[in-house]
Amino acid sequence: MTSAAPSLPRARVAAYVIRRHPSPALLVFDHPDSPEAGTQVPAGGIAPGEDPERAVLREVAEETGLTGASVVRRIAVDGRPHPETGRPRLTTFLLLDAPPDGPSAWEHRVGGDGGDAGMRFACRFAPLPLERPLADVQDAWLGRVDPRWVTPGGAGR
Repeated sequence: MTSAAPSLPRARVAAYVIRRHPSPALLVFDHPDSPEAGTQVPAGGIAPGEDPERAVLREVAEETGLTGASVVRRIAVDGRPHPETGRPRLTTFLLLDAPPDGPSAWEHRVGGDGGDAGMRFACRFAPLPLERPLADVQDAWLGRVDPRWVTPGGAGR
């Protein structure tokens, strides 16, 4: 009898893009065509050979259209499995500074031919601390950036 080899965790990144002025706000988005997905931060897979810093800038641009953000530092690596499939994943959360100018809210349609192609994202900078937890416990590490940013009712660590 042979047993299946355990699957390797999927390597991912998630972005805490912070606009500091006039007051701290986090880049989040909703899926107008799939409201059940909940409010999220930009996140996605790391391509083979890609480092997390490059991957997070790519994901932010792909999912929100925002360019000009800069990576500040890595915050945490989260080993929580995918909430629907239970598949293992390792998500590196990174802190980014948003460009100082630009809109507070906008809609972005994903281009290209990837899995997200054609999806619409309603993007905005949400004041910190957030009013409610993000989907997939994505707000869990905000307290590591600033203890005042732990989401009420969230799983802040």
